[in-house]
Amino acid sequence: MKFSEKIGKTKSKAIQIESMDDDLRNSLWNLIRSLILSPLKGSEYKILIKFIWINFYKLTIDSIPSRSKGDEESSYDIVFKKFYAFKWYEVYDFIEFIGNLHLPVDMLNFKDQCNYFLEKENSGYRFIDGKIAPITNTSEIEAIEKALYISERFTALNGANVHLSKSLEKLSDKQNPDYANSIKEAISSVEFIAKKFSDKKNDSLSGSLDKLKRKLNLHQQLANGFKNLYNWTSDAGGIRHSAKEGTLDCDFDDAKFMLVSCSAFVNY
Repeated sequence: MKFSEKIGKTKSKAIQIESMDDDLRNSLWNLIRSLILSPLKGSEYKILIKFIWINFYKLTIDSIPSRSKGDEESSYDIVFKKFYAFKWYEVYDFIEFIGNLHLPVDMLNFKDQCNYFLEKENSGYRFIDGKIAPITNTSEIEAIEKALYISERFTALNGANVHLSKSLEKLSDKQNPDYANSIKEAISSVEFIAKKFSDKKNDSLSGSLDKLKRKLNLHQQLANGFKNLYNWTSDAGGIRHSAKEGTLDCDFDDAKFMLVSCSAFVNY
């Protein structure tokens, strides 16, 4: 918190969820400029520009400016102007796109620096496993990232990784988030893990948790907690059947809670 905020001379900045102020936009551009565009020279820079043109702008290669064509405006000028013309969610789309490219620069540092400024400027979003997600709590981010890392590293757990990745993706869609299916994918990762370790693929989640409880000395109330969460998603008015009933009664907080809780279970 700034000194002026502490003494009440200025107000703390509100969390930016469906907007982006100049401070945040400028900070993100400065990172793109200093960590991505500036370090790339010659052919590396041209390859990046071509990739942006084709895969993000969806424009023709012929429209890329060049000195040989006598263009007055450079490709850098256009990237700059488009960035400042983007809607708030398009800026996040762009840095997410850049953050997932394989470039000869330190991409991990780029994402870390993005998260630093997203936090500093009170954005409601963070980079998590290559996705810009609406989660700001450090412990929650770490739980999700750890679960994704573990489940991807071990082949036997790849099914859980698929479910967690889909859950995060559906939660992270800034224009059309799919909370119901994010919850469904999250609880499916728990079901996959429980069945994998109980060695009974045809068991229900409840049966698998009972076997897991004996193998891992899992506390009864913890097992019951995940059984109840699963029952909530399976209830006639709940997530798994709600599309049929027309009662999609869940929101961001429900989906985030399930993703974090189910990630914690995978880590456990």
